[in-house]
Amino acid sequence: QVQLVESGGRLVQAGGSLRLSCAASGRAVGTHAMGWFRQAPGKEREFVASINWSGGSTYYVDSVKGRFTISRDNAKNTVYLQMNSLKPEDTAVYYCAASRFSSVAADTSDYAYWGQGTQVTVSS
Repeated sequence: QVQLVESGGRLVQAGGSLRLSCAASGRAVGTHAMGWFRQAPGKEREFVASINWSGGSTYYVDSVKGRFTISRDNAKNTVYLQMNSLKPEDTAVYYCAASRFSSVAADTSDYAYWGQGTQVTVSS
């Protein structure tokens, strides 16, 4: 069993930056791909970014390319999402997830474990 705890979400002005962290416990996730998803009020949960088991491959939704960077530190069992040039449309609850697989993945069905989420609010 894997427990995931996100942190770092808060209120920020448009154009600002945030770094989200996701700490894993219970079992090492070093052989699993990891991902970040988000869900805005009234909308479905959407894929944001994924990173493979080694950190050597990443994948992003088009709307965050060039602004967000996913990374991981397997020694710390932690995954990060650096978010720059934030926009009001980035406002959502951000969820960390651990994949069933080692390669990058964008579908929610590819992920076996989920955190509780952290709120990111971007004001205009």
